Amino acid sequence: MQRTADQRRFVGYFRVSTGRQEQSGLGLDAQREAVSRFLISRNAELLFEIVEIESGGRADRPKLAEALRLCRVHGATLLIAKLDRLARNVAFISNLMESGVEFRAVDFPSANRLTIHILAAVAEHEAQMIRDRTRSALAAAKKRGLKLGGDRGNLRGVAHEGARISAQRRHDRARARAADLKPMLSELVGRGLSYRQIADELNQRAIATPRGGPWGPSQVYRLVQLVAAA
Repeated sequence: MQRTADQRRFVGYFRVSTGRQEQSGLGLDAQREAVSRFLISRNAELLFEIVEIESGGRADRPKLAEALRLCRVHGATLLIAKLDRLARNVAFISNLMESGVEFRAVDFPSANRLTIHILAAVAEHEAQMIRDRTRSALAAAKKRGLKLGGDRGNLRGVAHEGARISAQRRHDRARARAADLKPMLSELVGRGLSYRQIADELNQRAIATPRGGPWGPSQVYRLVQLVAAA
């Protein structure tokens, strides 16, 4: 079960394109000021500030990944100053769609993950047009006598493979959650806390389990095993 983000708890994500721009504060100060006004107007809290020094065209965004991880761990919403700093970037859309993280933009407060869904829908429409053209080409080839299709008799094998893939996806999601919590868990284990004490600490910090509920010793044990296996 996906945890609903607290709309008063935010992780700020700021991006500047070059190291020189970051050092001078050009662009970054304006983003921070806009975010600060947004938070004050809503009596909201900024839990973390993440700054990425990257070109907008790059696909890898390590700091964005960190911001999304913090949002998932703390049940917070991702907050940026300007939608156009991210929304036109395919990597951002893909990462946000897969992250399960809620999203707000100061310059477009009504924009959220639904906005991203719309952008993704445009891409999906384009993909559907490609599929339609492919089907038309296959139909034309069939009329010309070209043999199409494959083996449809192995239904049991297909069902087994589907079950295997589903189980693998659940396992992958569990491992991803463990990776999100690994830094925090390492800190708590390093303090010599018991599983019960770690559970109490996570609950006190308002960190939910993967299913959205409170922690107990057994859940902490399973989390430790996943982290150790990572």
